[in-house]
Amino acid sequence: MKKYIIIVLICTMFVSCARRSGHKKQNRQMASEKREIVSRLSNDDVSVHEDLRIEYGDDDEVLDGKTIFRKYGNAVFMVFTTDGTNTYQGSGFFINSHGLAVSNYHVLKGTAIGAEQIKLVGSDTAFKVTRVVRSDEKEDFIIFFVNVDDTPFIPIAKQKPSVGDKVYAIGSPRGLENTFSSGEVSQWRDTNLMQINALIDHGSSGGALINEYGEVVGVTSGTFYDGSQANLNYAWSIDVIKPYLK
Repeated sequence: MKKYIIIVLICTMFVSCARRSGHKKQNRQMASEKREIVSRLSNDDVSVHEDLRIEYGDDDEVLDGKTIFRKYGNAVFMVFTTDGTNTYQGSGFFINSHGLAVSNYHVLKGTAIGAEQIKLVGSDTAFKVTRVVRSDEKEDFIIFFVNVDDTPFIPIAKQKPSVGDKVYAIGSPRGLENTFSSGEVSQWRDTNLMQINALIDHGSSGGALINEYGEVVGVTSGTFYDGSQANLNYAWSIDVIKPYLK
């Protein structure tokens, strides 16, 4: 019974997160069209496999917040999407130097490839998603390539953080580009879902959650609004994407 209640709570929470991002439910025609695009852009060829190589962190030196932001702030970008009528904004970040990036699935949901715009820090150029490697609505992630090379990136953590561990969030809440906040892991609510108290808001979805060693441990996903000031925020563990990378 207890397990059932937890599952229901998690499902309710993610409905809230998707709604917060402003994404409307897409019609069946759009969903079918997007699946075809994702399938076509996920072909397994040698060049793509080579570009899927990532770097894991060393976990050997504790960094302060200033150092983490200086080293990895430019690896996080803004994502602008549209459903044909409205424009929405989220975040994403690079995980290698060849334009391989991660965001939340709900940030790009309902947007056809080519209708999105990727804005890098300090650039007015609108970059595009060139290939979707993998996406999963249930665990709310999408792995994709952006048409830019020699990108700054964040190394990936080998291990999950523990409750009480220091974490830093970088994203663009409410369009405020490259916002930095800090906090701790408050609790694990499921195998790959952590509750955090680092401040995030609308537009933070898809941003990077980084540990004190300068390694990305999660993808910031949403906040639970119930009228209180409890600061209940959530992030997916970076472990959800590891099976699809080298």
